[in-house]
Amino acid sequence: MRRETFRDFDATELFCPKCRRAVPVRKKLLLILTSGEKYDYTCVFCGTSVGDKMVTMKDQTRLIIT
Repeated sequence: MRRETFRDFDATELFCPKCRRAVPVRKKLLLILTSGEKYDYTCVFCGTSVGDKMVTMKDQTRLIIT
């Protein structure tokens, strides 16, 4: 039986094409979808989007909109 060793990774630094170096990033929630949540990583110095991440829901939690 295989045991789960980690749940999720978050980036702390990514390469910024505008700054032309690895920079600290801010993680911001962009969308909440039925399949999961989409996050955007932005450079802390210039605000350029340097990546994104999709976190899928493992359990079938449903979003109820009223």
